[in-house]
Amino acid sequence: MKKWIIVVVVLVLLGMFGCNKYNGLVKQDENVKNKWGAVQSQYQRRADLIPNLVSTVKGAANFEQTTLTQVIEARAKATQVTINADDLSPEKIQQFQQAQGQLSSALGRLLAVAESYPQLKANQNFLDLQAQLEGTENRITVARNDFNEAVNGYNSSVRTFPNNIIAGIGGFQQKGYFQAQAGSENAPKVQF
Repeated sequence: MKKWIIVVVVLVLLGMFGCNKYNGLVKQDENVKNKWGAVQSQYQRRADLIPNLVSTVKGAANFEQTTLTQVIEARAKATQVTINADDLSPEKIQQFQQAQGQLSSALGRLLAVAESYPQLKANQNFLDLQAQLEGTENRITVARNDFNEAVNGYNSSVRTFPNNIIAGIGGFQQKGYFQAQAGSENAPKVQF
């Protein structure tokens, strides 16, 4: 009889330990989802600013239409790529990042070409939108760093023992990180 009590106590303690580990993984998973929501929110903010920027730029006489078209197309592609917070695999993150990178590149070209138009550079609406976009890009960087930090903690928990056993039983998978764009290790050439 005494042996059964010991066995039951040990099983209860193991069950409590497993529940505690499982709940910890759930909390970290929810934190990653929360950080992902913040990333998406900042990208949405940028996407919402772009139509206003394009409208303001269109007002400048003889502005290059191809540049505007590229921005509009890149925005459309970037807003079509959505990722479910439950499936933040490295491949999905890469796909999302590629679409956003194309939009960033198109916006960079738009702002570079805009430098050639003095009347546009003097337009207060354009200057305000440009400042808002710069601020949004900074917010995106912060949100992406926060997301990567949350993913790091989550992935570390999912991979370490004994959490990896609970993670395997509970179906917790590693999440993907945001990574630098290909070629970003090379400094851009500045010519005057």
